[in-house]
Amino acid sequence: MTVGYNLKHFCSSPFTPALSGGSDIPLDCVVMKNQCFSVNYADCTIRWGLYESAKKFVGWPIVPGFDVAGTIESVPVCRPDDDESKQTFQVGDEVFGCTLFGAYSTRVLVPKIQLRKIPHGISMEQAASLPAVSLTALHALSLAGYFPGASGNYSNKSILIHSAAGGVGSMLVQMAKILGLGPIVGVVGSSSKVQAAKELGCDVVIDKSCEDLWKRAEKIVPGGFKTIMDANGVSTLQQSYNHLAATGRLVVFGFHSNLPMGRDMLSPMEWIRMAKKMDAMPAFDPMDLTMDNKSVMGFNLSFFADEKEVVSELFDQICTWLEGGLLKCPHVELFDMDDIGNAHALIQSGGSIGKIVVKC
Repeated sequence: MTVGYNLKHFCSSPFTPALSGGSDIPLDCVVMKNQCFSVNYADCTIRWGLYESAKKFVGWPIVPGFDVAGTIESVPVCRPDDDESKQTFQVGDEVFGCTLFGAYSTRVLVPKIQLRKIPHGISMEQAASLPAVSLTALHALSLAGYFPGASGNYSNKSILIHSAAGGVGSMLVQMAKILGLGPIVGVVGSSSKVQAAKELGCDVVIDKSCEDLWKRAEKIVPGGFKTIMDANGVSTLQQSYNHLAATGRLVVFGFHSNLPMGRDMLSPMEWIRMAKKMDAMPAFDPMDLTMDNKSVMGFNLSFFADEKEVVSELFDQICTWLEGGLLKCPHVELFDMDDIGNAHALIQSGGSIGKIVVKC
């Protein structure tokens, strides 16, 4: 069994807590039997030793993974003065949520606040695909000013979403539609992903494998976009900034193009290429930001261990949308645990659509 880095203060070791029964479980946690977990590109960077929060909070060895779905196996034993009505979960409840590392495991110790009961009609595999990507997408939209109080008075509500058919992208497209943004312009990297992006709710899809991304974007929204969501890194960040409208916001939550794709290991040449890309990263001058009336914001949810209430609020909204049928689960490609190497190879290739989920 594993635990996330935010539970170190509960246990003598981050990986081998002494849990012999419910009486040993911290009162705000549960032990869940993990049946499915998703694969994120972050897991590959963790494996390479490039994921900053993994190095900072856990070190090596490490069990990767953020998303879990399964059943409650053990709950803390109530003390005489505890209110049993406040017990959120019971043994056997089907739940999904996040553990800050440690999801590649059959049993995990998780804070209750990071779990929710799986909504009716959603499978265990679908539930495992949701937490990290949906929380990332909604927090990105909150930074853009659309949640919890939508900035409805702006005349320009256009949004451009890079990697619109991917895990986070598929959530961003749907949430942008729910929040009344538009036009929603999705960018994909191959023609095989165009239809998926349209079905998610994109008003326009730009296939950058066969057309000039930015020339097409300028024709769709000539005055620039109010919001651009970019996890690409060096390949698009400067142009994304250049194509913001006045009062526009560029939200950054990844650097995929800075990292190697389709490779299992990092060769010395890859380290050199990554160093050159880092050297080519754009710099945003505060004077330019002020004179252009633009904003650049970045975040990484793996550093949110202390912001429990913020993440909980986001999670509640996601569950409300799921239960109301407004938010659909991403396309899921399922792998068995002993085939996890191929799951990593697929996400590194850049050819996946939606989410990759592994069944324990």
